[in-house]
Amino acid sequence: EYAIKPMNCPGHVQIFNQGLKSYRDLPIRMAEFGSCHRNEPSGSLHGLMRVRGFTQDDAHIFCTEDQIESEVTSCIRMVYDIYSTFGFTDIQVKLSTRPEKRIGTDDMWERAEVSLAAALKHNGLEYQIQEGEGAFYGPKIEFALRDCLDREWQCGTIQLDFALPGRLNASYVADDNDRRTPVMIHRAILGSIERFIGIITEECAGFFPLWLAPVQAVVMNITDSQSDYVQKVVKTLSEAGLRVKSDLRNEKIGFKIREHTLRRVPYMLVCGDKEIETGKVAVRTRKGADLGSFTIEEFVAILKGQVCGRVLKLLGEE
Repeated sequence: EYAIKPMNCPGHVQIFNQGLKSYRDLPIRMAEFGSCHRNEPSGSLHGLMRVRGFTQDDAHIFCTEDQIESEVTSCIRMVYDIYSTFGFTDIQVKLSTRPEKRIGTDDMWERAEVSLAAALKHNGLEYQIQEGEGAFYGPKIEFALRDCLDREWQCGTIQLDFALPGRLNASYVADDNDRRTPVMIHRAILGSIERFIGIITEECAGFFPLWLAPVQAVVMNITDSQSDYVQKVVKTLSEAGLRVKSDLRNEKIGFKIREHTLRRVPYMLVCGDKEIETGKVAVRTRKGADLGSFTIEEFVAILKGQVCGRVLKLLGEE
């Protein structure tokens, strides 16, 4: 029998339970892009931002209490490294503490909250405390992003869990040969990948950075006589690992440029008789900047440099 799952956590605990684990093995980290389904109320569904079927960049870390702070510190660094790569700097950080109904002792909760707060402080982050907003099984850190409409969306979470490992009989052999239950850290960076794509699309208004753009360049001819040269340019760029298309339609070059500008294609390469003679391409950007002419090899090197460096702006953009 098969069933759809609302979360990835129990599956990771089952993997952890395969074989005897020692304290020397910890921390054990597991990650996956897991497909989840949740029957959200129809009134709460909102485009890509809230859906019933979504993909989580989920990870679970099994560790001892002494390892919580260092593991959470590492997760926070990963969060900021990834968000900054996408150009996000306005990140809201919240620490959700013990709710009224909870499991575990007050001493356990105190240590957990102190560990999360210490990790945030270690990374020099300001944060807002949400009293009583933690889950019944542990406190959590939430990361929210703002889109271009100034709406706040929760994305990343780092959550401590003192309940699930015990309920699913997860254990390890401690240094005194006793069986202990590990602490489980739930970690998601993007959260819902669908939601993150929605936020990125809103934030960029379709003007994706070169490395994210579905089509990175389009190569166009002016007349039919340049068709073979266009195909040669496309082949060279494609072989370099770039996402490129040709436009050989029998349309005026101005019409083609306007159309691909509206499609937000980062770079438009125009090939005429002059370009064939010099072995170059004339380059324009989607915002109308005329960058002049480049040899094919020069332009491939520029594009690959921008893609590998995950540069957020195109040539000619401030």
